[in-house]
Amino acid sequence: MAGSAQKLTVTLDEIEATTKQAMVKHGAADWIAAEVAKAVRKAEATGNLICGLYYLESYCAQLRSGRVNGQIEPVVSKPKPANVKVDAGLGFAQPAFARGLPVAVETAQEMGTASLAICHSHTCTSLGYFTEQIAQAGLIGIGFTNASAVVSPPGGNAAVLGTNPMALAVPAKDGGVAFQFDQSTSAVALGKITMAASAGESIPLGWAVDADGNPTQDPNAALKGSLVSTGGHKGWGFGLMVEVLAAAVTGSVNSLDVKGLKATDGAPHNLGQFYLLIDPKGYSGDAFYDRLARVADAVADQPGARLPGAKRKIPTEVLIDTALWTRCQALMDQ
Repeated sequence: MAGSAQKLTVTLDEIEATTKQAMVKHGAADWIAAEVAKAVRKAEATGNLICGLYYLESYCAQLRSGRVNGQIEPVVSKPKPANVKVDAGLGFAQPAFARGLPVAVETAQEMGTASLAICHSHTCTSLGYFTEQIAQAGLIGIGFTNASAVVSPPGGNAAVLGTNPMALAVPAKDGGVAFQFDQSTSAVALGKITMAASAGESIPLGWAVDADGNPTQDPNAALKGSLVSTGGHKGWGFGLMVEVLAAAVTGSVNSLDVKGLKATDGAPHNLGQFYLLIDPKGYSGDAFYDRLARVADAVADQPGARLPGAKRKIPTEVLIDTALWTRCQALMDQ
């Protein structure tokens, strides 16, 4: 570990170990802490800082307050032949997914398609972390989840939906992931607004509206107002689709009823995630990979263009804010 006064170079092994130890110290079962730690590691490795160590302090505080159950064993069931359900029991999403994934993969391999519903869980943070695992198992993975309401409808000024991300991961012919994306249906992640506010910077028009529904470049006014959907009505439609699948299908909470995700106290998140698993060769055989290669080659022929998430290289160490790392290490002893 090395670095300057503002940033430290920290290995991914250190990040994973610190996350796990801190969570165990605050009441999580060993295997549950290990599953969450793997997700934090991946988020930091891919530069998805909002879903990494940024959440560790709140995880620990919520374990202590009881807002998240760090000891619960997820319950896996199959309500219908191609439907896999995991009741997370108001615990973490990562261990619930880990318990359900093998059953869902086996079901998709047998049936051609399967759905996996994670019900009543803590926030899953990075949705792409999960769909990537589906693709690594040789299946197309599509995922949906919702969050606390921060997005207002077009023409409105009151938040109804969360950033409501969706993710897709496609398997490569020879193993691994051909490409993947993970994006919110809002114009921007809420974290970018809060970071701009902290830095005293303005935000672009088209990200948010103020409390009266007027477009704003002031992040503080945006925080008192709401975000808008990406692409206006088109993004709003996608956000509604995600809400139906993540909340209604799983029987979990609506975005309207989710309280602050990082707050120490309050009701459990009770969120849902919904995944579709598809055998890529189930309908067209090897033609699937021929068509995939056709697109990949057309993109590769253009200098500077790339498929999202393709051939991603994972480092062994990353730069971490010194103050953040200090706080995370202190959590192991508190």
